[in-house]
Amino acid sequence: MNAVLDINIKRAEKSKLDTISLENIPFGRVFTDHMLVADYSNGVWKNVEIRPYEALSMDPSLAAIHYGQSIFEGIKAYKNEEGEAAIFRPYENFKRFNISATRMQMPTVPEEIFIDGMKALVKLDRNWIPSMPDHSLYIRPFMFATDAVLGVKPSDSYKFMIILSPTGPYFSTPMRIFVEEKYTRAVAGGVGYSKNAGNYGSSMYPTNLAKEMGYDQVLWTDAFEHKYLQEVGMMNVFFIIGNQAVTPSLEEGTILAGITRMSSLTLLEEMGLEVVERKISIDELMEAYKAGQLREVFGAGTAATISLIKELRYKDESMFFDTEKWTVAPALKQRLNEIRQGKTEDKYGWMLPV
Repeated sequence: MNAVLDINIKRAEKSKLDTISLENIPFGRVFTDHMLVADYSNGVWKNVEIRPYEALSMDPSLAAIHYGQSIFEGIKAYKNEEGEAAIFRPYENFKRFNISATRMQMPTVPEEIFIDGMKALVKLDRNWIPSMPDHSLYIRPFMFATDAVLGVKPSDSYKFMIILSPTGPYFSTPMRIFVEEKYTRAVAGGVGYSKNAGNYGSSMYPTNLAKEMGYDQVLWTDAFEHKYLQEVGMMNVFFIIGNQAVTPSLEEGTILAGITRMSSLTLLEEMGLEVVERKISIDELMEAYKAGQLREVFGAGTAATISLIKELRYKDESMFFDTEKWTVAPALKQRLNEIRQGKTEDKYGWMLPV
């Protein structure tokens, strides 16, 4: 099957772009004119089409609502100075999407639907890609169970979709972070490494508690000792300690293998830092801070790209950072942006032209 050739495209009669400005647009609140939809039943993917963005009609007994079989990805498309569109590392998201599908007992999505369907959709709505700095087109592939039956078992039918949303900066200012010691995001043997909806739903309560105390997000710790660091909010986390760039290891399966994380590891090493993936405790971090060795702390993710952290609060102590003096995180963000916007050589082949 070649989805690009076989895909059915129904164009919107009129573009919503006529009434929308793409400048300083909030994240995830505005969507483009079209969406991709595909159905899975009887072991076969079918009905692949691009059609006008619209609401879905769902049965109240929809399996995804009751039993949580729902996964997604986050990808971005950019325009270069010549107006050409390209998607940042979608094949890595494709691989991770199917890892999530396998963990959640869902069917894998073929490359021709995920990648070729995405390219066709972005090409159709390419005028929605903002050209301003720190703006992009956010791409959200997702899949959910569609059996209309109550019963705890994997669904026999699924719907795969891709929607697009133009967006500006996610975290525009450095963040204040609360180190979480009570609530847990993920446990070894669980689903922390998969990008499933439940991971995000369970994070909202402790995150809201942190926000009530004046913090922007939480830095998650392990489920057993609550001292080994995992993710910061919805992002991977990096610590610049001396000349090392340290980030928590993926070995226990509690941390999402971020595409921005993966790209950052490559670029940080290119920048001359020693890149280390390992377990790191909050106690070690505090010691490094007191010794003057903890230079920078930042999050890395698709939505925010690189997000600076100006404060880490642990128990009754806070670690403060003067982000204006930082060199590593700003340089990393600039390098990523230059590659994505076509301002420097894409020597790793990360950008997929549309």
